[in-house]
Amino acid sequence: MTFHFKGPWFANMNILATVDPANLNHIYSKKFGYFVKGSKFNEMFDALGDGILNSDSDIWSYHRNVAHSFLHHPQFLHSLINITQKKVEYGLIPFFDHVSRHNIEIDLQDVFLRFIYDIMCTIMMDHDPRSLSIDLPDFPLLKAVADLERSIFTRHILPTCIWKFQRWLNIGLEKKHKQAWKIFDDFVYKCINKKKEERRRGTYKQKDNEIEVSTIDLLTVFMDVEENTIKSKSHNNNDKFLRDTISNFFVAGGETTSTELNFFFYLLSKNPQITHKIRMELDAMMIQVNNNYDRFLSNFKELSGQLTYLHATICETLRLYPALVYNHKSPIEPDILPSGHRVNPGTEIIFNTHSMGRMKSIWGDDCNEFKPERWITEGGVIKHEPSYKFAVFGAGPRACMGKQMVYTQMKIVAAYIIRLYDIESVDEGQPLILDISITLRMKHGFKVKIIRRSQN
Repeated sequence: MTFHFKGPWFANMNILATVDPANLNHIYSKKFGYFVKGSKFNEMFDALGDGILNSDSDIWSYHRNVAHSFLHHPQFLHSLINITQKKVEYGLIPFFDHVSRHNIEIDLQDVFLRFIYDIMCTIMMDHDPRSLSIDLPDFPLLKAVADLERSIFTRHILPTCIWKFQRWLNIGLEKKHKQAWKIFDDFVYKCINKKKEERRRGTYKQKDNEIEVSTIDLLTVFMDVEENTIKSKSHNNNDKFLRDTISNFFVAGGETTSTELNFFFYLLSKNPQITHKIRMELDAMMIQVNNNYDRFLSNFKELSGQLTYLHATICETLRLYPALVYNHKSPIEPDILPSGHRVNPGTEIIFNTHSMGRMKSIWGDDCNEFKPERWITEGGVIKHEPSYKFAVFGAGPRACMGKQMVYTQMKIVAAYIIRLYDIESVDEGQPLILDISITLRMKHGFKVKIIRRSQN
C-alpha cells in the first residue's frame, strides 16, 4: 500500500505515495507537527495564496481559529439551512420543473456546481451570483476553477522545471492557469469591494430578493477581526489576505459538495432499490411533520438523525467517489513511517483517497460495491470508521471543519429531490470516465432527464 518514486536528477521528483491507514494516522495525528504542506505544495497551489489549505504553523492556526468561530457561530447552522432551502425552492426546483415539462436533457454535474457555488458565494461573501436559473447564464468562474484544478494536477506529473518553463513562456495549461487565476481574482475582489462599500454605507443587512441574506458570512467575520491580530505576510495588504482566506473556503466548500451531490445521484440512478429505501425513510420522517418541509428544516438537528440510511448512502458515496482525490505532506526532519519507509525533508508524501476507498485490505472483498449497509450496525445506527481509514475529510488537527456542512446540505437537497423527482441517466450503459484533475469530476458530465413524480 506504499511505494517510493524518484524521478531523474533534474526533475526534483521525490514522491512517496501511500494508502496505508497506519501511515496516515502517523502523519496526520501522531506526528502532526513534523509533517507540513511544504514549499513545493505552495508553488503548485499558488492560486490559493496564503489561505488555510496552503498555510502551516501560525498562519494556519489563525485561519483555523477564525473559521472555527464562524462555523460554530450560533447563527451559522440556521443561516446554512435557510440559504440552502431558499436556493432549492427558488433555484433548483423551478429549474427541474422547467426541464421536466419540456423533456430537456441536462448536465447534472454543471447544475449542482452552479447550485452550490451560488450557496457558497452567499455564505462566504454575502453575494448570490444566481448562476442557477432556467436560462443557465454564462458563469466564467466555473470554467476558471476547473482550469486551475487541471493545471495544478498537471504540475504534479510534470517535472518542476518543465511546468515552470511553460509558465515563463506563457503556453499550454500554464497560460490557461494564468487566465483562470485572473478571472477568479476579479470575482473575489469584486465581492470584497462590494462588502466594504456596503459596510461603509451601513446597508449590508438587507434582503437580496427571494434569498434572505445571512446575518453571518465569512467575509464579514474576517473583516471584523482587528488587523493587528493577522499574523501573516499579507499583513500589509489586507485585501490580499481576505482574498486568500475567502477563496480557500469558497473553492473547498463549493467543489466538494457539488461533486458529492453529482456522484450521489449518479449512484442512485444505477441502484433504484437504494433510492426506494431512502424514499421510504424520508416518507416516514415527513409524516411526523405533516409533510411540512419548513418544520423538518426548523428541527433539522433532531429529525435528520432519523435518516440513518440516507446518511449511510452519503458515506458510501464519499468512500467510492471522494471529491478531493489527493492530499500532500512533507516531513521537516527524517522519519520512518509505520510501513518501514524512510522519508526525509523534500520527500513529497501523497495520499490517494480514491484508491483508499477501493482497497480490499481496508474495506474487504466487496470494496467496489455500492453498499450503504456497510455503514449501519446491527443495532441500526451509523457505524463509526476512524478518519485515517475513511480519510475523505482528512484526519487529526487539520481534519476538514466543513464536514457537517457537507452532510447538512446533501441531506436537505436529497430530501427535496428524492421525494419530488426521478432522475434518469441518458447514457445508460456507457462507461464512467473521470476527468484528470485534483477534484473528482466526470469528464463528459452526467447527462440526465428529470421526471416529476406524481404526488398522492
